[in-house]
This record gives sequence, structure tokens and C-alpha cells, in this order.
Amino acid sequence: MDIPRHTPDKRRRRLALTGVGAGLAIVTTAALATLKPAAPGLERGTAMIDSVRRGPFVVQVRGPGTLVPERIRWVTAATAGRVERRLVEPGQTVTPETVLLVLSNPDVQLEALEAERQLSAARAEEVNLDVTLRTQRLNQEAVVAAARAEYQAARRDAVAAESLQAKELISKFEAARTKERGEELATRLRVEEGRLKLYDDALERQLKLQQAQVQRLQAVDAFQRDRVRSMEVKAGAGGVLQELPLEVGQWVQSGATLARVVEPGRLKAVLRIPETQAKDLAVGQAARIDTRNGIVAGRVVRIDPASVGGTVTADVALDGALPRGARPDLSVDGTIEVDRVPDALYTGRPPYGEAGGTVSLFRLTPDGTHAERVQVQLGRTSVNAVEIRSGLGEGDRVIISDMSRHDGVDRVELD
Repeated sequence: MDIPRHTPDKRRRRLALTGVGAGLAIVTTAALATLKPAAPGLERGTAMIDSVRRGPFVVQVRGPGTLVPERIRWVTAATAGRVERRLVEPGQTVTPETVLLVLSNPDVQLEALEAERQLSAARAEEVNLDVTLRTQRLNQEAVVAAARAEYQAARRDAVAAESLQAKELISKFEAARTKERGEELATRLRVEEGRLKLYDDALERQLKLQQAQVQRLQAVDAFQRDRVRSMEVKAGAGGVLQELPLEVGQWVQSGATLARVVEPGRLKAVLRIPETQAKDLAVGQAARIDTRNGIVAGRVVRIDPASVGGTVTADVALDGALPRGARPDLSVDGTIEVDRVPDALYTGRPPYGEAGGTVSLFRLTPDGTHAERVQVQLGRTSVNAVEIRSGLGEGDRVIISDMSRHDGVDRVELD
């Protein structure tokens, strides 16, 4: 007897398998959607990691600069001339009397000779005037003496005439004439004595005027002599000759700079502080100057009131001994302490972020395998440190190197 065989329904089976596969796909997709994307890797050796600390926080600013002499002697030309000789080279030690250059100018020589001639002529005129005036006074003195003698004789005649008239030996008219003659001679004597006094006053005034003229010409002669002497250009101060740009044969104008003499033992640092950091600078603040061959302590003695090229110039007087090799125009770096906070939360300064602003930093997890982005509010900034106002706590470790290439992620894995 034959048993009937039932053929399986392949279509139902296929639909069942399809349904199961779709369910698994949905479950898998849902599970994958709940997973976080893998954090990008960061080599630990390339990251600069610092800890958040609490304690005294020193606010400093830094700027490049140069060493310059505190005392500089600029040697200028007192008169125009041509360089005939160059006697000293830059770098040599000089004294105030050291001759640096010898100039020549025939016009200056001629003007000096003319001033000397005018002075000699004025002196000769003074002597002649003195002789003339004194001669005139002596002549007037003789006239006064003669007038006095005549007056005395006339007065005696008048006395005699009065006596004779009393005895009626001469007429009244004769006696009156004699008396009038005496009065005339008295008036003449008074006039001649007044003229003598005028001669005395005139003599003194005219001699003073001529003497003043001589003194003016003496000053002119001295000035011209100084111009001639200035053709031998001297250093005028002790130190080291730093610049002497002229060569033999060059013509220099009056007032032109001929040389520069510096005192090498007295140097100061001139720092260029960025204007964004210069608001807290003040005279008297402590500073440290790095000459690349040693560090010298100093203090701020002057702050330029104007900003030039985005920087503010600050002069720092050096208190300590200069290291070997320190010389004018040497490039240095300076750090100035502008404030000190006794208790603050701070860490190393990141390459971005301004004082009082908010920045994103990556804080390491407790196990140190990952770093997560956090928002940190900054306080005051220093050269190598920054104050933390909020966002981090004491003991936190943060990455302070440049993390701009990870701007699109909030978590990195440290390899």
C-alpha cells in the first residue's frame, strides 16, 4: 500500500528566515546606535601635561630687548670740514683728550685770523682813545689852573681897588670895573671846572664803551679759536669708541654726528613688552635679565609713555654684576614681576586664551588613559602660568599643549 508524501512549503520557510534576519538586523542596529564612537588616539609623549596647583602665583611679563649704555657720548662736528686723518678705530678705549679725527677747513682759519685782526685793532683803538681823552683832560686842567690864577689876581685887585676907593685915590668907576672883572673871572673859573668834570665823565664812559667792544671781539676771537681747535675732534669722555663711520676725505657738515663713545661698565636693558601685557608695568618693579650667559637682577626705572609697533619700551637698571661677554647692543630677554598673589589656583599656560577668558582644555581621567574636554575660566596670566578661576580643581592634570587638531572631539585616548 502506498503512503502519500507531503512536500515542504519552501516559501514559508524562506519568509520565516527573512523575518528572523530582519529582526536581528534591527536589534544589531539599535545596539550599535547606543555605542559611543571610538576616541581618537594621542601619543602621550607629544602632549604637554601639567597639574593644577595651589599656592603663591607670580604675575610676570616677558619681552625681548638689548643692552644699551646708560651714558652715551655723541661726538658732533662743531664746524664743517674735510676728514684729513682718522686716528682711532671702533672698539678702542679712549680718554676725554683722545683725538679721534683731524678735520680741515681753510675758511675757518681765515675767519679766525680776521677775528684776531679785529681784536688787535680794537685794542689799539682803546689805547689811542685813552691817550687822546687823557690829553684833553690835562689840557682842560691847565685851562682851569689858568682861570683860577686870573681869578685870584682879579680878586686881589678888587680888594686893593676897594681900599684905594675908600681913600679916594681912585674913582668909583675904576673900583667897580675891577670888581666886575673879578666876578667875570669867577664865572669863567666855574665854567672851566664844570668842563673839566664833563671831561672826567666822558673819559670814563668812552673808555668803558671801547672796553666793551674789545670784550665782544675777544669773545668772537675765542669762538673762532675754539672752532680751529675743534678741527681736532676729541672723544670728550672716557669709554669705548663704538662708532666712527667717517673715512678720510669725507666732508662733514656742522652738527653732523662723527662718533659715539660709550661707558661699557654701565649698561641697562631696554625691553620691548607687548602692549597687551604692559598695562600693569610700574617703575620700581623687579626684573631679571637673561643675557644667555647669565641672569642679572634689575629694576624698572623708566616706562615709555607711548606704544610703538605694538610694544611698550621699559628701561631696566641692572643691579648685579654683568656676566662676561656683556656689551652694548647685546640681545637679551627680560622678565618683569608685575604682581604677586599669595594664594591662587594655577597651572601651566596654554598656547591660547586671554586673561579673564574661557578656554577648552583636556583634563585627564583618574586612570590617565583618556582626556576629556572641559570649559575652564582663566584669571590673570603670567609668562609660563595662568590662574584658574573655575572648571578645574587642585590636583587635576590637564593637557596644555596645542590641541587644535582635536577641535571636533570631546575625548581623546592617550597611547
